[in-house]
Amino acid sequence: MNQELDLILKYFPDISDKQKEQFSALGELYRDWNQKINVISRKDMDAFYTHHVLHSLGIAKVMKFEPGTWVLDIGTGGGFPGIPLAIMFPETNFHLVDSIGKKITVVKDVAKTLKLSNVEGQQVRAESLLRKYDFVVSRAVTRMINFYPWVKGKFKKEDFNEFQNGILYLKGGEVDEEMEELDISYVTYHLEDYFKEEFFETKKVVYVPFEGKR
Repeated sequence: MNQELDLILKYFPDISDKQKEQFSALGELYRDWNQKINVISRKDMDAFYTHHVLHSLGIAKVMKFEPGTWVLDIGTGGGFPGIPLAIMFPETNFHLVDSIGKKITVVKDVAKTLKLSNVEGQQVRAESLLRKYDFVVSRAVTRMINFYPWVKGKFKKEDFNEFQNGILYLKGGEVDEEMEELDISYVTYHLEDYFKEEFFETKKVVYVPFEGKR
């Protein structure tokens, strides 16, 4: 377990003792759940901290959420990127949603076990949500041309973070071609600029600022 925690500390050396405990506990929690239901592919469990935890925290390298920020994680699956981000930003509120109930069962159990009072898990389709958020995060659940209509009415108008309210989307491979299907502005952050592991060579965070007139 220490080796896995060392991976997090390598890039986030200033986390608290409580956060260290929470990050350390993640691996065992997801291994246990994976034996009951297939939350994460079996081969991916061997690289769980790189492929899931650190990948989720790519968003934390791009954006530091202010206390009181509301973040919606769409298609969270077993809790990514929402759970690692909720550990990293304990004063930020995270609403993790997925249409598959058993995955939300995992999210709720992990949040309860780790005492993450800033996490709410809900089985619901994103497009039916009525609340407003500062940011929407996701790990490439679909092409942006499909994703964007789900979320464009879900942003608060007031900004109080460093970035304007908007989408932070974890994406692999070619981004520009997909983004050009939509006439929207965006910024691409390459995770290989932040993390040295080979896995991150093609991984990116795509930031799409919300503009009230849309």
